[in-house]
Amino acid sequence: MAIGNNLRTYFQGHWHQGDLPVMNAGDHGSWLGTTVFDGARMAQGLVPDLAAHCARINRSAEALMITPTVSTEEMIAIVREGLASYPRNAAVYIRPMYWALEGGALGVDAKPGATGFCISLEEVPMAAPGASTTLTRTRFRRPTLDCAVTNAKAGCLYPNNARMIYEARSKGFGNALVADALGNVAETATANVFMAKDGVVYTPIANGTFLAGITRARHIKNLRADGVEVQEAVLSFADFHAADEVFLSGNMMKVTPVTGFDDTDYAVGPITRRVTQLYWDWAASEPL
Repeated sequence: MAIGNNLRTYFQGHWHQGDLPVMNAGDHGSWLGTTVFDGARMAQGLVPDLAAHCARINRSAEALMITPTVSTEEMIAIVREGLASYPRNAAVYIRPMYWALEGGALGVDAKPGATGFCISLEEVPMAAPGASTTLTRTRFRRPTLDCAVTNAKAGCLYPNNARMIYEARSKGFGNALVADALGNVAETATANVFMAKDGVVYTPIANGTFLAGITRARHIKNLRADGVEVQEAVLSFADFHAADEVFLSGNMMKVTPVTGFDDTDYAVGPITRRVTQLYWDWAASEPL
């Protein structure tokens, strides 16, 4: 199901207008969920970190043990060709995807080299000025690498995230702040998370239970270059209740301010505003 409009689909060597069907009922990806994807963005005429997103989907495919078939450089060229049909000021979600086509000897495993590929482009607006969200705890946790492919951006991981969102929404909140197996904060149901306390920015240390995102890494680099201390640390829910500011980091909206966590309220403070400005200043400095 599309989340935006004005869709274009790259499949089998060509761009097609619309939300093109690309999987068969018997494909391993349809049957057993062997799919990976990534997400990049065109916004304000910019395509930040496109190469990093195209490289990561190939790593995700390898982690899920399906064979990537398109190089990073080829993928970038295909994406740019597709984006040329959109207005320069359009906000476009860029989603390359792989899936296994055939099963191996036992059916559950994927046959090496039998991989489907497509790219979906669709116009999805950036968040409106002043948009924010709220967080609550959830009983569902992030899995560990020994029991799930947490080092891939894999479709099979997202039903667990959906359970978190359903629970949060049923309690009247916008998203869920999620624990790892040890009960420490990992991320939210849809994005990485940061908090600020006394001028220092903190984010959960990458421990294999969640993807330490490309946009997360960009914020860390931008803040440190701006003289802000950033610490990757083991963080508790109590740390977030004591925070001065909290914001989310993800490709879809880049920075989302958080105004509440259960019974704790936050202002949209100077660090949240600064990290947003730093991101777009950096993006504007990158070659198109």
